[in-house]
Amino acid sequence: MTFNPNADISSHKTSRRGRNTAIVGGGGIGVVGLLVFLIGPLLGVDVTGLMGDGLGGGDQGSQSSNGQSLAQCDTGEDANASTDCRMAGAQVVLDDYWEQHVDGYQPPQLTVVDGQTSTQCGTASNAVGPFYCPPEQGVYIDPTFFDLMRDQFGASAGELAQLYIVGHEWGHHIQNITGTMSDHPNDGTGAASNSVRTELQADCYAGAWLGDVTTLTDDNGTPYLETPTKAQLKDALNAAFVVGDDHIQEQSGSVNPESFTHGSSEQRQKWFSAGYEEGLGSCDTFKPSGRDL
Repeated sequence: MTFNPNADISSHKTSRRGRNTAIVGGGGIGVVGLLVFLIGPLLGVDVTGLMGDGLGGGDQGSQSSNGQSLAQCDTGEDANASTDCRMAGAQVVLDDYWEQHVDGYQPPQLTVVDGQTSTQCGTASNAVGPFYCPPEQGVYIDPTFFDLMRDQFGASAGELAQLYIVGHEWGHHIQNITGTMSDHPNDGTGAASNSVRTELQADCYAGAWLGDVTTLTDDNGTPYLETPTKAQLKDALNAAFVVGDDHIQEQSGSVNPESFTHGSSEQRQKWFSAGYEEGLGSCDTFKPSGRDL
């Protein structure tokens, strides 16, 4: 899914923050490192502590810079040419969509991370992956994470997959401001846990947004995004597969559903597809039994 080149995204409020510090070394990161890279995205918390002192988790002797606006991101053409601008464009379209579906909608702040930066939820970096920080109502994304998905697990992580991931984080913001998070607090891990249901609902919200996104237009009536191709949809489903709990755990040699926090690859694809094909009305992941998730 690509932006229409003439679409106006100049109203975005996305900022860039951090220092361009190398987070991942070139000597290999091991199984634990691979798990952290894939547990981090869409998790909503800083998991770099799993990796010891060598990655993220601390300031590593650097200071985060103040946020800088992405003034160069004005059009859909810019969004097609730059991942940073693609994130800025996604912010505009996501806000447009959710303003139409949530009364009193208040947008989150989207920050594109350059290397790493501190947040109230821990260090934001590509070692954590994209995440939502509830106390700040902020979404953090280091675009180099998409490179890690390609390099470590062979995901193509193209345009629609990237939009799925940022749309998922927006889903957590919707859960926060509408009371879903407080109504269904963390009750531990497991295949039918609130954690898994929360993550699957965010997948469904991302799918619902992308299913309707071609109907959204800028102030000039230009659609923000073009209709996705079958290849792009396959790419987004591949991203959902890669971040499934079972797929992640297979990298360490065993799968334990009792430790699931996000749902299996099959479930993540199922709920993304439900949102995409059926809309927001299909996204109540707290109603089905665990067997039917």
